[in-house]
Amino acid sequence: MRLFSWLKDDGSEDLVQGVAHHLRAPAMDDFEQWHRLRSDSRRFLEPWEPSWSADELSKASFRSRIKRYQELRTSDEAYPYFLFSGETLLGGLTLSNIRRGVSQSATLGYWMGQAHAHQGHMTAAIKILLPHAFKSLGLHRVEAACLPRNEASIRLLERANFDRDGLSKSYLKIAGKWEDHLLFSKRSD
Repeated sequence: MRLFSWLKDDGSEDLVQGVAHHLRAPAMDDFEQWHRLRSDSRRFLEPWEPSWSADELSKASFRSRIKRYQELRTSDEAYPYFLFSGETLLGGLTLSNIRRGVSQSATLGYWMGQAHAHQGHMTAAIKILLPHAFKSLGLHRVEAACLPRNEASIRLLERANFDRDGLSKSYLKIAGKWEDHLLFSKRSD
């Protein structure tokens, strides 16, 4: 089995594959699965995410999201992925805030559907994504942040060998409130 293939400008062959999981760029064909997974997981996800808009789960909102994802990939600003096991959508990851020049860094964000949480899927996804981030995208540093009370995310980042860099006060607005976040990073060397 091929371990990695990657993104072409035309969107073809945009797959990163491990043994039991694969990542690929989100597409409109994913709407039904995405909608069902996010809807079923809403109460599970909302405490850890920015406030959801009234039309968060609409097809029109998803279409706009896909268009924006394509623009971000084309401009090398962000690389969003959906995580699959077989044909089943499990969650998503994004390398965002890509900074080039002397930084060569990005921010890692992720979410997992409730039915698939705490089963090692995101650990596998990060193990697939990081080699691509460092080798194919040429990044030197990947950063992540999580709420200090999010023990699952802390364990995930520690299992992925991220270093704990510190605490940032009022770092992100989560569920309508500015929240402190633990900061983590992993370097290519």
